[in-house]
Amino acid sequence: METQEILGAESPSRALDELHAQYAAYRQRQARALIRLLPREAVRPLYRRALRERAGATTDSDPLETLVHYCERLLPLPPFECWQDDVSRYPDAHLHDVDDSADAPTADAPATLDVCSFDVDGHAWVARLRSFREGTTWRGFIAFERSGSRGVHRTALIFRETDPVDVRERFRAFEPGALRAFLRSALP
Repeated sequence: METQEILGAESPSRALDELHAQYAAYRQRQARALIRLLPREAVRPLYRRALRERAGATTDSDPLETLVHYCERLLPLPPFECWQDDVSRYPDAHLHDVDDSADAPTADAPATLDVCSFDVDGHAWVARLRSFREGTTWRGFIAFERSGSRGVHRTALIFRETDPVDVRERFRAFEPGALRAFLRSALP
């Protein structure tokens, strides 16, 4: 079984798309954290600066999103390549960053915490660990996709841990036979 760190995949372009989405989420988490640190009286002037900078451009309909996008550009965040290298070196730290964030993944928008590839009858499949925080608990399921296909088959919620690293470790403990069994349970 081939396991990838945080977000990897069978297709380089697909993996890159997933990594870019995770990087965008990271940038937004950092910008929102900055906004939460600001005193109330500092938010309105910062928002006015964001609006002035975006004058003539299409602005977000949500004022908070306008402010978040502006703060993303203010922060000295690492470029994508540096962030990607850091994720591969320190995956647990990035999972803790997601866990500690007020913007942790939700049931409506779960995050991919890990990906692994395996074979079934000569066909390549990918299993993605999709997880979210529910109160103080992390819940998760496995989403299966056959290589070259866009159809996704998912399990019920089968993970429940207090820490995203524990969810990922339970997922990584599955042997290929267990993943095949979960896949069979998820297929129509």
